[in-house]
Amino acid sequence: MNNLDWNQLKAFLETAETGSLSAAARKLGLTQPTLSRQVAAIEQRMGVTLFERVGKSMVLTPTGLDLLEHARAMGAAADALGLAATGRSQAVGGVVSVSASDAVAAMLLPPLVKQLREQEPGIAVEVIPSNALSDLLRREADIAVRHVKPEQPELIARFIREATAHFYASEAWVKTHGHPRSAEDAAHLPFVGSDRQGRYLGYLRMHGLNVSEANFSCYADHTVAHWALVQQGLGIGAMMEEIARDTPGMVRVLDDLPPIRFPVWLVTHRELRTSRRIRVVFEALAEGLG
Repeated sequence: MNNLDWNQLKAFLETAETGSLSAAARKLGLTQPTLSRQVAAIEQRMGVTLFERVGKSMVLTPTGLDLLEHARAMGAAADALGLAATGRSQAVGGVVSVSASDAVAAMLLPPLVKQLREQEPGIAVEVIPSNALSDLLRREADIAVRHVKPEQPELIARFIREATAHFYASEAWVKTHGHPRSAEDAAHLPFVGSDRQGRYLGYLRMHGLNVSEANFSCYADHTVAHWALVQQGLGIGAMMEEIARDTPGMVRVLDDLPPIRFPVWLVTHRELRTSRRIRVVFEALAEGLG
C-alpha cells in the first residue's frame, strides 16, 4: 500500500462520486479505457474489489464504501494543498477558469475576456458554461458567476448587482400574434418551454401567467438554445435585459408584468483570492459585469 498512485486514487474517487466510468472519465479529461485501467490498477494494488458493474453503472462494494471516506479526505487534502500553492502565486500569467450559466458564458463573458486579454496577454481565461453550481472547493473553477449567494465560509463572494429579465418575442412573431402586454393577453399564446417536468411552467405561473403545457410550442433546457428558438419566432421567452437589448430583431412583450429580478454574485475561494492572476480576473469581471 506504500506509494499509492494519486491518479489511481482520483479515478476511484470520481468513479465513486459519479457512478459510472464514462462520467468520471469526462470529468477527469481521460478516455474511458484509461480510467478503467486506473480503477483496475488500484483494486489490484489494494488487493480488494472496490466496484461491482451493474449495467452501465459502477456500484461500490462494502469495501469500497468503507474506503470512500478515506479517499475523500485525501482528495480534500490534495485540493487544499493546490489551493494554497495557487493562492501564493503572484505571476500575472497562466489559466484562470470562470464558470457561469450558459447564457452569461456565451453572451456576456466573451467581450470581457477579449478586453482582459488585451490588458493582460499573459492570462488565458477558460470559460466553463454550466447551469449547475460549480464546486469551487474541488477546483471545478477558480471563479464562478452565480445567481445565489454561497453559504460556505471558505468562499469569498462579492455582490455585483441586481439583474433584471423580461419577456421577449421576435419581430416576426409580434407581426403574426400582435403585441401582448398583460398576462391575460398571453393566456392562449405560444411560449418556448424549458423543461418537461413542470419547473418552468411553475416559474411562469409564479410570475402571474395563467398558462399550461398546451402553450409550449417547443422546449430547450439550455438558455442559449431556448433564446435561439425565441429568436426564430416559436414563442415568448424570458431573457436578461442586457442580452435581449443586444439581440437584433427582438421585442419586449408582456410589458405590464413586473421585471424578473435576480442577484449576480462573483465567487472565488479565499485562498485563490490571494493569487495575483485570479485577483486580476476577479476584479475585471466585477467591473465588467457591474
